[in-house]
This record gives sequence, structure tokens and C-alpha cells, in this order.
Amino acid sequence: MASPTTNAPPPPAPVPYRRRSLAGPVVLIILGVIFLLGNLGYVAWGRLGYLFARYWPVLIILWGLIKLVEHYDAQRRGYRPRGFGFGGVMFLIFLVLLGLGASSAWHYRGALSDELQFDEGPGLAIFGTPYNYTDELQQSFPAGASLRVVSDRGDVRLVSWDENNIKVSVQKKVIADSQSQADKVNAATKPTITVAGDQVTVNANTAGTSGNHRVDTDLEIYLPRKAAADIATARGTVAVHDRTGDLKISNSHGDVEVGGLQGSVSVSLRGGSVRADNVRGDFSLNGRVNDVTIENVQGGVRLAGDFFGSTRLAKVSNSVHFQSSRTDMEIANLDGDLLLESGDLRASSLAGPTRVITRSKDIRLDNFTGNVHIEDNNSDIELTPGKLPLGNIQITNRRGRIQLVLPANAAFRLDAHATRGEISSDFPGLNIASRAHDSQATGTVGSGGAQIQLSTERGDIEIRKG
Repeated sequence: MASPTTNAPPPPAPVPYRRRSLAGPVVLIILGVIFLLGNLGYVAWGRLGYLFARYWPVLIILWGLIKLVEHYDAQRRGYRPRGFGFGGVMFLIFLVLLGLGASSAWHYRGALSDELQFDEGPGLAIFGTPYNYTDELQQSFPAGASLRVVSDRGDVRLVSWDENNIKVSVQKKVIADSQSQADKVNAATKPTITVAGDQVTVNANTAGTSGNHRVDTDLEIYLPRKAAADIATARGTVAVHDRTGDLKISNSHGDVEVGGLQGSVSVSLRGGSVRADNVRGDFSLNGRVNDVTIENVQGGVRLAGDFFGSTRLAKVSNSVHFQSSRTDMEIANLDGDLLLESGDLRASSLAGPTRVITRSKDIRLDNFTGNVHIEDNNSDIELTPGKLPLGNIQITNRRGRIQLVLPANAAFRLDAHATRGEISSDFPGLNIASRAHDSQATGTVGSGGAQIQLSTERGDIEIRKG
């Protein structure tokens, strides 16, 4: 009997090969080509930034088209299409965030660069190419009139002359995508001179008329020497020298330089440094300021606001008032110099009454006269008076040392107390008593006269002969 014949099972059908998606590599290749063109200089970086800010959704569309073609190709071949995957989803999210950020930066690029205090140099414009223009305006200046300058972005410089006219020399930079576009922006941002009664206004005419294009307009203004001036600019350096007449300056982001002026000077600053020299009148400064240098002022100086750098004063004939979040100071006269920094206050050749209320600042006053009142903490205080007779001295300190260096023939009455500290003196006749961690000194030296009151916590008191 024949054995039954068994048929071998058919071989399994080959599994279709699932190719990797080309969407990600294609988009990366396009981005790489764009950056390569920028590095090689074939396309300006500003132009590339502009193109990406406007057309970045094309990359997502291209990604979607490639994925759609791959989907139908996978169905035709009989295997399950690939999804986006975690890496693809993350890359899309990154691309969308980068594109939205670029679009927002393009739309608000002027305000953004102001906040970041970023200046685009020639050839380095992020969102376009710089184009330069020059212009000049001139007309008569009424006798007794004052000047008002309005500028959104750019330097302002006043030049004195003896003509009865006003002349404005203009240096302008326009950030645009093409020469024709820059020409249109330039035509729409021409500076103007207007006269209304006794006020002449020079307007750089850049705010609100340039669209999304950045315009920097530097103004050099030739003005009769005795005309008063009021300058308001949002960003740029303001320089005024050798003039007679009151001056007012308001600047948001930029430095201020003044010198050789006769008249009062008022400066309001939101970010930048100030330098003033040889001012015959009162000088006032307020706002948020970096470095300050003020010298040779025949008047008073008043400073108020937040100061983030060093403040240097020298030769101020009248009173000095300084007020910030940490320091409140008044000096009747400053014949020498004063340096105020984050953790130090140094001054020499000053006349009182002097009052300093601060914290966390080491204080050193040399060659001073008149009454002195100081309140401080977390710092050391060193005082060396100048010529006799002494003025009254009152010092209150916490967690810091007090050192007082007096002339050998000084006459004074002392009342000193150191909590958790010691008191030492080079002058005989003072009663120094120590008890537990406290020390106290009282007494009269010479014929008495000046009253010296010293008090500190967690610090020593030293009274030396100088």
C-alpha cells in the first residue's frame, strides 16, 4: 500500500522593506545649504534672516508633502507607512518655535534691538542690508528762540556758531532688503525743521514712518551759541559743548557728553553713561545710569536714581546731593574729588555739613571740614579731618570698624560705644571701660569744643593721632 504524499508548505512571502523617511534629511539639507551660502558670502545674512522669518512654513509644507508621498508609496508596496516618530515630532516643534521666534523678531526687530542694546554695524545687519544717505537742512533761527530736538534713534550733536541760522547735517542708515526699498524708506523719513512762536523743532522723523525698517539718523546741528536747547532721543549719544543757555536732555539708551556750558543742565537717562566738565550753572541727573563723571561745576549737583557703575565728582562749588536706593548723601561743598562705587565711597577736600546714610559701603573721608553725620552697616569707616577747629562728628555703624585720625592738638568731647568690640585711643585723658563684650569711652581732650559721638555693633573703634 503506497504511503500518502505530503506537500511542503509554501515559503513565507518576503516582508516589504520599510525605507526610512526622507523628510527630515531633506529639510536638514536645505537648512545646511542656506547656512553654507551665508558663510560663503553669496547671500547676506540679513537677507537669509528675512527669508527664513517670512517663508519658514514652506519647510513644514515640504516635510508634509514628502511624508504624504511616502505614505502612498508604502501602501502601494503593501506595508504599513511610517509615522512621524518621536524625533520627527521634536524636530517639528523646534522648527515651529524657531520660525515663530524669527517672525516675531523680524516684526519687532527695532524694539528688540533697543531692549538688547544691540547695534548693527556695517555689513552685520541681522534683518537686512544697511544703506547710507546724507542730507542737509538750513533756515533762519528767530532771535530769542529755543531749540527742541526729537530723535527716535541716532546721535545728536550741537555745534555752536555765530550765524543767525540753524543748519542740520544728516547722516542716515536704513536697514532694508534692496536699494529701491531703502530709497522709499529714506524718502519717507526726511528730517524736518518747524518754527512755532519762539520754539524751533528739529525732528529726525524716523518714528512711525519707517514701517518695519530700522532707520538710524545722526544729526549734527549748528545753532546760535546763546539759544537754549531741549533734546529728546530714544537711543544714541548726545554731545553738547561750548554753549550759553539752559540745556535739557532726555535719553533712553545712550551716553551724554556736555562741557563748556553756561547755564543750568538737566539730564534724564534710562541707560547709559554721563560725562560733564566745566559747567557754569546747576547740574541735575536722574534715571538709570551707568558711569558718571562730573567735574568743574560752578553751581550745585543733584543726582537721583539707580547708579550701576562708578560715580566720580570733582570741584563742585556748591552743594552735592546724591540719592539712590542704597545711599542718601549731602555735601555742602566739594573742593576735591569723590568716588562712589558699588562697595566704596571715597572723598577728599570736602566742606560740611556732610551727611551720608548708606549700607554695605566702606567709607573714607579725608581732609574734610565742618560737621559730619554718617550711618552705615556691614562696612568700615575711616575719617581724617583737615584743618582745625573740628566740626561735630556723629557716626553710627553696624558690623564694621570705625577709625578716626585726628590732629595731635585737636580739642573735642568724646562719647563712644562699641557693642561686641573694643575701643582704643592715642589721646590721654579719655576714660575707656570694657565690660563683657562691650567697650565705652568718654572724656574731654584739650579745651573740648567739637562733640564726637561714635557707635558701632560688632566692630572696634580706633581714635588715632595723625
